[in-house]
Amino acid sequence: MLFILLFVLLVVLILLDLTTGSVKIPANRIFSILFGANDENQVWNTILHEFRIPKTLTAILAGSALSVSGLQMQTIFRNPLAGPDVLGISSGASLGVALVILGFGDFFSMNSLGILSSWFQIFAAWAGAAAVLFLVMFVSLRVRDIMTILILGILFGSAASAFVSILQYFSHQSMLKAFVVWSMGSLGNLSGTQLRVLGISLLGGFALTLVTTKVLNAMLLGETYSRSMGVNIKLTRVLVFISTSILSGSITAFCGPIAFVGIAVPHLARLMFKTADHKILMPACILLGSLLMILADLISQVPGSAVVLPINSVTALLGIPVVIWVVVYNRRMVSVN
Repeated sequence: MLFILLFVLLVVLILLDLTTGSVKIPANRIFSILFGANDENQVWNTILHEFRIPKTLTAILAGSALSVSGLQMQTIFRNPLAGPDVLGISSGASLGVALVILGFGDFFSMNSLGILSSWFQIFAAWAGAAAVLFLVMFVSLRVRDIMTILILGILFGSAASAFVSILQYFSHQSMLKAFVVWSMGSLGNLSGTQLRVLGISLLGGFALTLVTTKVLNAMLLGETYSRSMGVNIKLTRVLVFISTSILSGSITAFCGPIAFVGIAVPHLARLMFKTADHKILMPACILLGSLLMILADLISQVPGSAVVLPINSVTALLGIPVVIWVVVYNRRMVSVN
């Protein structure tokens, strides 16, 4: 019943997101356009097909990918505050994108590259995210203290951000402006080609996630128990890290660094469904992540105005209270025990 209610709420928010914007389109016209009819008003057709529908699909993909990434990281590191942005994964992906935009912006903006420019950007984000993630994994094999691993992940992310700042300092003014706008986060800047590239890449990341779902349940009980069950710990970590790099890196490449979604949504899923079973938490995170991102998109569109707030700021305002609750709740549980 809870899955059904969340799905119905998601459909309602999707329709609300399609009707919200600086141009008012009647709900009945939106339904007719969605079901294949061409409206007499060509402007409405263009707005829906080229702007609002791609933006809504991007919100669903971003929320799903970041939430699943956060769930995997929290399970692997057994840390409630682990996530793509806290462990420095998003910063690593940002460094990869910065190298493309700021370092080779003139080359990758050439029209002759076509769809290859999108793939270059996404591969750079994957490489940056994977570099930071495997550094964290390397440290986690030698350091068992969870808080130390978390702090080192933050330091690795800060180092990546420092390199980005150096690139910004030496970059051309036009490239710098493009990167600053990208870093604020946006769901509405993807073309149809870029959206297809994003969907294909995320499909590979989700496929790897499905392979590791059963194994993650065993890892909740510790590495010793997992080995006794025949789980290959090293292979599982590598697969999870690759899928996380693909999911979070792809979203960062096209939407910018979106914070706190990967940390907050897994906790909301556990709270609502009262389970640690990843077979339930994975689809729950996909639904809740999609809901949160579409809600953030609705909030970012200032009512009665053409102004659109940076999506990163809105997700931070929505996610920070959840993170604070997690920290306070864990401290309370420690004091009780």
